[in-house]
Amino acid sequence: MKYFGSPGSCSLSPHIALREAELPFEYVKVNLRTKETEEGADYRAVNPKGYVPAVILEDGETLTENPVILQWIADQKPEKQLAPLAGTMERYRFQEWLNFICSELHKSCFGPMFNPKASDEWKEVLRGNMAARFGVLEKHLQGRTYLLGDRFSLADSYLFTILRWTKGMQIDLSPWPAVKSHFERIWDRPHVQAAMQAEGLL
Repeated sequence: MKYFGSPGSCSLSPHIALREAELPFEYVKVNLRTKETEEGADYRAVNPKGYVPAVILEDGETLTENPVILQWIADQKPEKQLAPLAGTMERYRFQEWLNFICSELHKSCFGPMFNPKASDEWKEVLRGNMAARFGVLEKHLQGRTYLLGDRFSLADSYLFTILRWTKGMQIDLSPWPAVKSHFERIWDRPHVQAAMQAEGLL
């Protein structure tokens, strides 16, 4: 399997997931500015959307989009219990959190902050939206170790990946102690450390 990612981007999430599942993979770095792999190949031949992550499976199929890739990874190693079983209410709750992280945090709040044309006024609006979303997370995580309760899931790795950006954006998580504790808890996981080390993030 080939996994295409860019260090420090949202593709850190499936990178963590692959290590948590202990699946063999080849990591191919992508330059998101030039849309080329580190070997100089056109990444858009892999993913015409031009962004990461993407995986090319052993049968030649290509998967894109974080929530989909995370579920595929979890389903390859059900014994690892990285996602609830398909068809259960717990699985739908897992998908619910993946969609919340993807749409309400990743794409709506954090993504626009990376736009060099975003004005300071717009960034303040985005920070206000983040605070509202963090409030939802804070309430949910109180009394819980992970998003789904007492067991780690790949929704936690996705949330961690997005929250890691708060460091570079100088966003203090202290007003949301449960969110901050969750972030620190995931940070300490050995496979998370290994993925960050491989991407040069430590």
